[in-house]
Amino acid sequence: MLCMSPKLSPHGQRLLRRRDFMRGGITTLGGISLIDLLAKQGAFAKTESQPWRPSINPARPFAPRQPHHDVKAEQMLIIFCAGAVSHLDSFDYKPELYQHHGKMPPNAPKVTFQGPIGNLAKPFWEFKPRGQSGKMVSDLFPNLAEMTDDMCFIHSLHAPNAAHTQAENFMSTGHTFEGYPSLGAWSTYALGTGNEQLPSFVAMADPRGRPQAGFNNWGSGFLPASFQGTAFSADSPPANLTPPKGVSPQSNGKARSLLESLNAQHAQRFPGDTDLAARIASFELAGRMQLSIPELCDLSKESVKTQESYGTTSSNKVKAEYGRNCLLARRLLEQGVRVVQLFNGGSGDGGRTNWDSHADIVKNHGTHAEIFDQPTAALLADMKRRGMLEKTLVVWCTEFGRLPFMQANGTGRDHNIEGFTAWMMGAGVKPGFSHGATDELGWKAAENPATVFDFNATILHLLGLDHERLTYYHNGFEQRLTNVHGHVISEMLS
Repeated sequence: MLCMSPKLSPHGQRLLRRRDFMRGGITTLGGISLIDLLAKQGAFAKTESQPWRPSINPARPFAPRQPHHDVKAEQMLIIFCAGAVSHLDSFDYKPELYQHHGKMPPNAPKVTFQGPIGNLAKPFWEFKPRGQSGKMVSDLFPNLAEMTDDMCFIHSLHAPNAAHTQAENFMSTGHTFEGYPSLGAWSTYALGTGNEQLPSFVAMADPRGRPQAGFNNWGSGFLPASFQGTAFSADSPPANLTPPKGVSPQSNGKARSLLESLNAQHAQRFPGDTDLAARIASFELAGRMQLSIPELCDLSKESVKTQESYGTTSSNKVKAEYGRNCLLARRLLEQGVRVVQLFNGGSGDGGRTNWDSHADIVKNHGTHAEIFDQPTAALLADMKRRGMLEKTLVVWCTEFGRLPFMQANGTGRDHNIEGFTAWMMGAGVKPGFSHGATDELGWKAAENPATVFDFNATILHLLGLDHERLTYYHNGFEQRLTNVHGHVISEMLS
């Protein structure tokens, strides 16, 4: 609307209107010309950040699919230590803690997540330089420390929530609330699997129970249910895989062939019914697993030397079972399973069954390290020896870290979301490399801070996926693992 001056005559007002019209018209025509020129130069062409959803055949939801870009990593092993491992007592060496041990930390809150604070405390395990890189790693993990030259550390992670369940959700799904797809589900939704006789995504809980967020760590959320993780372990294989007594393999095979034929006829009667096709595909996978899983879970064919290296013969029953899970993880990856998620640390119970160390951190971390260290190191060394790391990405993480000062009880460290450590190794990452850093006390991310969104964006990139393009339309939005955040940490890429 024009703002008329009361001093103008009616004739002057008409002239002003004509001038403004011509000026506005010229501007509009200029804008249209500019838009046309930009369009001809391809400025509005579809970009690589446009939403992308894989083309999935409901009858073969697990068929392998091409990534967005060429990469080395074709599979992924996720090792999750539930309960929050202390980075300060494991992988993040802070000499200042030795100098200030026993002192009250400066500018610290009087109360943290679980209560009043105590004094600063040096690491409870000795740090030593390891391998060719000289990276300082503690004696908490003496066997894993021998593989430091193969690891790519990120020391500057930080997270938004200090409660275990919500933090596990966030690490696994990019959201603190339930109902969102896990990293493994996103990966298999996009890529399928290399062996359709087996699940595309397998999750193995700790022998002592599930992590606190439970199913959410390997759930499919709003993605098709086909892509949720199949949860089983070496000592607890999927149920109902053994045919009834008296049924020979030949009879079982004929029955399955007949059932497949009937399913195919039924599907032809309802063309385009994707839900029906998906159900049939799911049931047929269960049928194929009757042949593939029992043999895969039979670890007796492994040599005595291999069994001993993984700790499967240990007198510590929990360590032995976790060792069998590690051995099964290798066998699953060898058979082409796309994602294997291996958990260490069961559900809550006051920190007795996971890494949550609000009291007596020496006993807590020492107990869990005894279970975790040898089998995990054996798994990684075995994969390296077999050449599996050339195409497999290994990710180690925990939901957050621990504080550099003690709790008021003087024996435990409280939750720390301001700075903590994770690492990767294998296909696509720089070996013997460290990215980012916490401050001199190991309290807060100080150098190249990285969010969990960045962490997950980098993982997807290593699998050949653009985290901004990989989406699923749900509840009115193009949803993605990294929400609307995240950047690939290019410094970690080989």
